[in-house]
Amino acid sequence: MATEQELSDFLKSVDKRAFKRTLYHVRNEEAALDIVQDSMLKLAEHYGDKPPAELPMLFQRILTNCMLDWFRRQKTRNALFSSLSDFEGPSDDGSDFDFLEVHAAANGEMAQSAEDSVRRAQVLRDIDAEIQELPPRQREAFLMRYWEEMDVAETAAAMGCSKGSVKTHCFRAIQTLSKALKAKGIVL
Repeated sequence: MATEQELSDFLKSVDKRAFKRTLYHVRNEEAALDIVQDSMLKLAEHYGDKPPAELPMLFQRILTNCMLDWFRRQKTRNALFSSLSDFEGPSDDGSDFDFLEVHAAANGEMAQSAEDSVRRAQVLRDIDAEIQELPPRQREAFLMRYWEEMDVAETAAAMGCSKGSVKTHCFRAIQTLSKALKAKGIVL
């Protein structure tokens, strides 16, 4: 059984990755934060007494279900109401959060020339944009396998599909990303 400290440590270790994964799917920062917070609360309320080894898989499944619930609510809401935010201009408050830049700064990668910094930031933005363009299931499989570093079996369990489907989604995502990035002159 997970102690309160083990549960807290687990949630701290997954919060940023869960946010980025959710942001890739919903493409709305506020909604992504709400979904991640809701997922964490559900894990703590309903599964806090589970062994620590089971927490990652439970959390991934809860997070996926919360995202699906959000999409269902959006579909219903959009069928009934017109979103007023569609009529507003772009945000000028500078509130854009770029996790990749924060991550780079935290790893001490700021000791580089301005040109290198700008080039790296552009490459990261290009990669980020291409990941967002992937079909949802491919993006989900790709992020779980390579961002969350889950194995095929864990990813299949979290996505509710077979291992073969996970491999296919990942292969297609990698092929699509590779072609798109090569077209932009980015070779990794």
